[in-house]
Amino acid sequence: MDRMLTVLSFDRLSFHELSMRRRVLLSQLPFSVTTVVLVLGVWVVHAPVRGDLRLHLATALTLALTALCVLVPWDRLPDGAFLAVPVLDFVPLTLLREATLTWVTGVGIMAAFPVIWLAASGRLPRAAAPLGFLLSLAMVWVPLLVPPRPVTAQMITAPLLIPFMLLGIGITVQVLSNSMERQNAELTAKDAQLRRLLDVTARRERLLQTVMDTVDVGVLAVDEDGHDVLMNRRQRRIHELSLPEGMSDGAEADLLIYADAEGTPLPAEQRAAARAVRGESFSDVLVWAGRAPVQRVLSVSARVMRDDDGRPEGSVLSFNDVTELVAALQAKDDFLAGVSHELRTPLTSIRGYTELLAMDDGLPGQVRSGLEVIERNADQLLVLVEDLLGTASSALEPQLVSADLVQVVEQSVAAAGPKAAAGGVDLHVEAPRRLVLECDPVRIGQVLDNLLSNAIKYSPSGGPVTVSLTPGGRAVQLRVADRGMGMRPQDAEDVFGRFFRSPNARMSAIPGLGLGLAVAREIVERHGGSIRCESALGEGTVFTVLLPLAGPGSAGAGALEALQRQD
Repeated sequence: MDRMLTVLSFDRLSFHELSMRRRVLLSQLPFSVTTVVLVLGVWVVHAPVRGDLRLHLATALTLALTALCVLVPWDRLPDGAFLAVPVLDFVPLTLLREATLTWVTGVGIMAAFPVIWLAASGRLPRAAAPLGFLLSLAMVWVPLLVPPRPVTAQMITAPLLIPFMLLGIGITVQVLSNSMERQNAELTAKDAQLRRLLDVTARRERLLQTVMDTVDVGVLAVDEDGHDVLMNRRQRRIHELSLPEGMSDGAEADLLIYADAEGTPLPAEQRAAARAVRGESFSDVLVWAGRAPVQRVLSVSARVMRDDDGRPEGSVLSFNDVTELVAALQAKDDFLAGVSHELRTPLTSIRGYTELLAMDDGLPGQVRSGLEVIERNADQLLVLVEDLLGTASSALEPQLVSADLVQVVEQSVAAAGPKAAAGGVDLHVEAPRRLVLECDPVRIGQVLDNLLSNAIKYSPSGGPVTVSLTPGGRAVQLRVADRGMGMRPQDAEDVFGRFFRSPNARMSAIPGLGLGLAVAREIVERHGGSIRCESALGEGTVFTVLLPLAGPGSAGAGALEALQRQD
């Protein structure tokens, strides 16, 4: 019904979106048009009916009711007042049926128009169908009683088919109308809920975009095909900075991205977005974007997004500008290297001249004792200066050769022997006869010297220190274990930081700057390996170094992790 009336309205608006006057008129039009067409047809075909007063009255009443639909301000009247029109439609319909009963059959079926209107209006949810039945019954029975005449049972029952058929139509339309009303109510409720959800989603999207544009970190989200999904304002500036001169936009392969400060181009397949699309997750990868003097150093991290089934559906990357931090670290390294060089020269002279003075056999005992103090402190200062020099990353670049790691261990143990004997420490070596790997033996010896020095230094009561070498597939494990004072487990996690010293070490007044282990870790990582510390107060400390046999980048993380899990 609603669709039909919408079509009749010649308007794209839904029937229920029209004004009350237009809705009433459109509801009346099917009956009015059918009546006029029927009257014209009867007038042309059946001449004897032309003079029938009932036909003229039916036509006039129909036109009058149609005019009322237009003239009456239905929206100002009580709700449901317009239902008087379909009720009154039964008057001209009764006259029309009686006037054409001899000439035209089935005119009474036109009562379906007002019956459907009553049932579909929704204003009489229970009474519409019975009311339509009673009005239809009146349409077929009233003419039998006016004027008064003998009425038989046959005359009363003969026309009952029409009222009962209209009753069925009314009930059907009423059921359908009520069902549609419930559906419309549910749809309205769902529409309101959907609008609320859309409002919440839009608000969250605005909040997300505002937060993204507020943070001072570039954020980029890509889908599984590598297409950009989300980019904040900071990342757009980084993207523009990385474009070649003359380009306003471009793909990642077009960007000026370098692997180091020297300007080594980073291949497209090794760039952050390409790695993220392949499903890699990584953290703190340094890249250089753009060209000087506006070049920036970026620390890039990526995490893979996965759906509920664990399938990758994209990645999120963060680009943190660390240009000032990298410059500060480089300035610090340059400063430490410069100061260390300046300190080493006079210390070397002091140590040399004390050795020359000590060669004089005629020196008094007090002078010789003072020279020994000077020499001992000069040696200690030289060790500290060497540690400071070792913090400069350029000084730690390994020079790889094939070396026997067992010999490196034996040399370091031999060098630490006198100091261990003086401290009551027993050195033990557990190693195979020969173990060759690609490494810088000087740098690995420096790592081992540092670990042995710490093990001896932090075993004030003596005790065993064990150095063990264990080959494992494509990697080797080097372990230095002592039973000294140890440290807290939380301190063992920070022990490789520069200038870090545990509270236990500081309280013991053992000298040191806390640089040796930082240098050792740097050397090990440049060899493609890893180093870890396990310790407990009063129980000692164990340092474990894992190194690839074939040199940096050859063993892969898998072999080292497997060996570490076995350990």
